[in-house]
Amino acid sequence: MSTESGLEASYRDMILDKDYPSRSDRSKIGCMGLDDYKVVLYRNDPDGWVAEIPAIEGCYALMSTREQALSELGQVFEMIAAEYREKGASLPVDTTEIVHA
Repeated sequence: MSTESGLEASYRDMILDKDYPSRSDRSKIGCMGLDDYKVVLYRNDPDGWVAEIPAIEGCYALMSTREQALSELGQVFEMIAAEYREKGASLPVDTTEIVHA
């Protein structure tokens, strides 16, 4: 039995669709999504987790668990993306490099 949701299936089908724009094309037309960015997740001692997208200023979340931090980051990303759209601006391209993981 598949545990894939309808949304995941739609997203998978879109990615496999030859007409779906590439990552660089999405950047050019200003429709970057959360999956176009590297997410950094780390512990915030004494307890808690931080999830952030370094490429986007102010795009981070601090929560009690990893799952909550990632979920909240998705909501923060959507708010910031909406602000960019309202201004007619494109989200920045992710230039984050992972040098040690």
